[in-house]
Amino acid sequence: MSVLLIAEHNNKELKSFTLNAITAASQVKEDVHVLILGHNSDSVVKSISEIPNVKKVIYVNNQTYEKYLAENYTSAVIKFADNYSHIMCSANTFGKNLMPRIAALLDVSQVSDITKVISEDTFLRPIYAGNAFATVKSTDKIKCVTIRPTSFDPAPTSGGSAEIQNGDASENSTLSKFIKKEEIKSDRPELGTARVVVSGGRGMQSGDNFKLITAVADKLNAAIGASRAAVDAGYITNDHQVGQTGKVVVPDLYIAVGISGAIQHLAGMKESKVIVAINKDGEAPIFSVADYGLEADLFDALPKFLEELNKLNTIQK
Repeated sequence: MSVLLIAEHNNKELKSFTLNAITAASQVKEDVHVLILGHNSDSVVKSISEIPNVKKVIYVNNQTYEKYLAENYTSAVIKFADNYSHIMCSANTFGKNLMPRIAALLDVSQVSDITKVISEDTFLRPIYAGNAFATVKSTDKIKCVTIRPTSFDPAPTSGGSAEIQNGDASENSTLSKFIKKEEIKSDRPELGTARVVVSGGRGMQSGDNFKLITAVADKLNAAIGASRAAVDAGYITNDHQVGQTGKVVVPDLYIAVGISGAIQHLAGMKESKVIVAINKDGEAPIFSVADYGLEADLFDALPKFLEELNKLNTIQK
């Protein structure tokens, strides 16, 4: 039996985390089928069919799926479930909303947020805010699995020629309806996929002071993150939160400014390739995971850092 991966898209473009999920799915079994639920999503179907890891694309084209509603997606996925040994998707807001519904209706135990595929039925996943890892073996006939995208490399996007099969839509759910979607538009890189992230914590003291973070992020073409304490204090909106209850990021460079390093926050960023911490408290837990630490007042350090970045930009020009 094959693996069914549920694609995340906006009817025009494939969401980048689906590529990471395809890599994980192909490590479970080579025969990976991707389910696309959408409306006039031909460009998405074409792009997925060209991914070498994908053997078949199942496209359900119906206005019901023009806007993402977990209830409608669930009933559609259940129709195909009996033909597959695994149902997989990303462990982001998309997957966390969708997969538990599928697992409940199939009466199986979901395996969540895996970071490594050990075998077809055995997976590694973090527990206790990433302070320990559990090896989980599932004996369910159909395994519902969500994937931590940042733990897997994105699949190549060209060189494949998967079979495309049309599927039938299921009944429209009456439990909920789509009203509107509010999406923050930004020229900055997306937090979950950015190569550089600059995050501020409670030490920023106010929302106005986040302009220091913004100035540095502009120079580095970085995404802006925040600790839960900064979000709870109202310094910045919660879509910037990094941590166990926010986004998990694995950038090449993570700069933590005024962040003490609570376990909840470390769970979302400690796998970053290089971590730089700026904090005036030399005993702050953030220094235990940092590759480079600067014990200094951020209100002195950030302006000097920005000054040096400006000099570098001048030299490059």
